[in-house]
Amino acid sequence: MAGKKVLIVYAHQEPRSFNGSLKDVAVAELSRQGCTVTVSDLYAMDFEPRATRKDITGGKMVPEYTVLYMNCALSSPEFFSYGVEAYEACKKRSLTSDIIAEQKKVQEADLVMFQFPLYWFSVPAVLKGWMDRVLCQGFAFDLPGFYDDGLLKGKLAILSLTTGGTADMYWKTGASGDFRYFLWPLQHGTLHFCGFKVLAPHISFAPEFASEEERRGMVASWAQRLKTIWKEEPIPCWPPWYFGQ
Repeated sequence: MAGKKVLIVYAHQEPRSFNGSLKDVAVAELSRQGCTVTVSDLYAMDFEPRATRKDITGGKMVPEYTVLYMNCALSSPEFFSYGVEAYEACKKRSLTSDIIAEQKKVQEADLVMFQFPLYWFSVPAVLKGWMDRVLCQGFAFDLPGFYDDGLLKGKLAILSLTTGGTADMYWKTGASGDFRYFLWPLQHGTLHFCGFKVLAPHISFAPEFASEEERRGMVASWAQRLKTIWKEEPIPCWPPWYFGQ
């Protein structure tokens, strides 16, 4: 939809991968609609996944005085609590520049899309680090100010992911259980917690075991869905959607 802004947070090492193809077709289709599309290619950016004291800058640091300077920038230097310090730094706009840059992209986006391969029923470490560092208290949520009152309310989010296992493995009677089970901490515990309205996930099952024709069909299916993505209603992101009544 013309005028809409989309952020794609992309986590795959290989540009020519199937995930890369899904990301590329999303950029193409959404751009065709007149959307402004921004991609955060986390591996290409060498994005830092670790949440450490270095995120709490309080300004520029002189290398030889880094430890002393960082301690001075902390609200409680005698006992380091990342959550507390990130919250205070967020309020002062003194988080590191890479975090602030990603927060600006999120703030400007109408839709945030996450494109990634499923790792151990979760996201790759670099994407988990993005969530840990970018979606901090004071920016994405507060206390109070979470779930339907999260600070990112009014924005849409969607997970587009690939699996190693086939679709039949991800039902209640399958070896891996219902796919909604592993989506609970991502969609509800992270995105909904921050206020996002969450669209139904797009899961491409086992592309590595699919034929070239089947993979092309998966990419085409994603492109087709994106044509009407702005008309979709969010899922009811509460326990019954994931675990039943």
